[in-house]
Amino acid sequence: MEAITALTTTYPFAFDPAAPFLDQASDWIADVFYDILPEAGFETRDEQIFMAFQLERAYKEKKTIFAEAGVGTGKTLVYLLYASLYARYTRKPAVIACADESLIEQLVKPEGDIAKIARHLNLNIDVRLGKSQDQYLCLNKLEEVRGPGSENEVFQNIYEELPPFVHFPDTLQSFYPYGSRKDYPELDDKQWDQVGWDVFQDCLICPRRHRCGQTLSRDHYRKATDLIVCSHDFYMEHVWTYEARKREGQLPLLPEHSSVVFDEGHLLETAAQSALTYKLKHSAFESIVTRLLEGEVRESLALAVEHAIERSDDLFELIGRYSTPVPASARNELELSAELMKGVNAFRGAVDAIEEEIVFESGMFSLDEYQLRIVEEHLEMMQTALALFANPRELICWTQDDQGDMTLVLMPKKVKEILNERVFSKKMPIIFSSATLSADESFDYIADSLGVSDYQSFSVASPYDYEESMQASLSTETSVAVKADHVLSALKRREGGMLLLFPSRESMEAFRFEAESRPEFAEFPMLYEGDAEISRLISEFQNGKFVNLCAVTLWEGLDVPGDSLNHVVIWELPFPPNDPVFASKRRESADPFGEVDMPHMLLRLRQGIGRLIRTSGDRGRVDIFGEALNQQNVRERVSSLLPASAAKENE
Repeated sequence: MEAITALTTTYPFAFDPAAPFLDQASDWIADVFYDILPEAGFETRDEQIFMAFQLERAYKEKKTIFAEAGVGTGKTLVYLLYASLYARYTRKPAVIACADESLIEQLVKPEGDIAKIARHLNLNIDVRLGKSQDQYLCLNKLEEVRGPGSENEVFQNIYEELPPFVHFPDTLQSFYPYGSRKDYPELDDKQWDQVGWDVFQDCLICPRRHRCGQTLSRDHYRKATDLIVCSHDFYMEHVWTYEARKREGQLPLLPEHSSVVFDEGHLLETAAQSALTYKLKHSAFESIVTRLLEGEVRESLALAVEHAIERSDDLFELIGRYSTPVPASARNELELSAELMKGVNAFRGAVDAIEEEIVFESGMFSLDEYQLRIVEEHLEMMQTALALFANPRELICWTQDDQGDMTLVLMPKKVKEILNERVFSKKMPIIFSSATLSADESFDYIADSLGVSDYQSFSVASPYDYEESMQASLSTETSVAVKADHVLSALKRREGGMLLLFPSRESMEAFRFEAESRPEFAEFPMLYEGDAEISRLISEFQNGKFVNLCAVTLWEGLDVPGDSLNHVVIWELPFPPNDPVFASKRRESADPFGEVDMPHMLLRLRQGIGRLIRTSGDRGRVDIFGEALNQQNVRERVSSLLPASAAKENE
């Protein structure tokens, strides 16, 4: 993304070097909320001013703070002001890490909060996007799928529209970013998977890496002077790969920064676990180790490579045999049988043998040094991953299909020790911002799960009058057909746009099948997540007339005020899926339903309900379906999230 405005290092107030910077910044921010914004016609809130005083303390003391502020408190504006001013003072950019790519787009869109600050406060804010690797086109994968044919023609067109320097390096005069997922909004998720980067791409030795859009974009955002906006996943990947990239002579994913804001910070633990996930598959291992056979090598090394490939093949045959599909999940459960564990140990031994042979071979200088370093890094990563099998109690693992290849996925259960060491021990302001950070008015749960031992916190409620602005209903109905009848009746009233939130892609597809089989639905525009790039779908939803959106991942962050969204349908209570990650949490809990399932469901439900009322003038309705509402304790907890009038109506 281009900078919103021109670069600047000046402050929006007369800076006195003899006085503490944060005192001066806080005085100006107070003027913003008391004078500047009201004079520009903006409604400012006491909750914003309270939050500003809390953040001043966190920035002065360089502490971690949990900033829980309800919908409509204007928390984003507050943390953006502090983050950008502090970045200029320290001459290091601030990082704003959002829960996912769609939330990033919400933040940086032309009418978003950053643009409002720049426009109404006369600030020149340099903000750039640091997108995850899987948000970029892979030139190698594109080369494999382009060509004649209906679908391949789409990829051929993408290839032909690439910048000239991609095809002809001698034409290069100046670099400019290209290849972002957002540049190809017409591609659905399945098509993007065929051409987007994935974890098995070996970028280090890619001959096109200096012409790759991902590389060029990285160079672009690293030069940001004010703000770098990225995802939680990307920030965590930066943390986990920091040391390895330095060893390989590469720059870290993010430059040194002055502060970090985790927007929707209650989701950071999931991102941290995902970033520590290792993915292994036989074909990738084989392609890596066979590089050692290029040129003249000793017979013992060649035999060790051949033996390791055989053991890898054996292991993945066992993995396939002991994998069981998990309903409503793309993951397969893996049984850690004695036979499988024996196969793991045999493979680890074979990899050890290669590493020993490499030591002798490297002394003879018969291997290409760069290729050798790449192979050694991969083998080290694999051994780190496979070592997790030594303590199965601390391991979460599953298998999944990756374009026809069986993939083994390994994840450590607890990440808080590493987080504490690499993130929260740093003397730096770290802001967690969300409407849902506490449990039973305490922040201990999230602090403990993330390894935060020393923190500040505060909580402010939403200023909106939900009694006046929201209607709600609860239903125990489970039939797809009956729920589709309910949706159709609401659509026929044409009160505005409807957002349907689903707990899984499978449940969304079940509704889609039902809706598309009924001619009555044809007159109502219905968008489905996955059919195009997400920010394009959100824009069509927000700007269309009576357009409706079905989504799986938009429970958080979606900000669509007005009649474009005045009806939210919770298709099913968002209990956690029956996948290996949550299965592991349940096994460790004395009360799995009360300590794992219910907290997750209620937090996600609060976020989903929060999509409805985005301004003081909004009005609308929330309909919640869930068989578990037959249970009195579940019904009472769900009712507690609704206006008292709605809760009473649904008793």
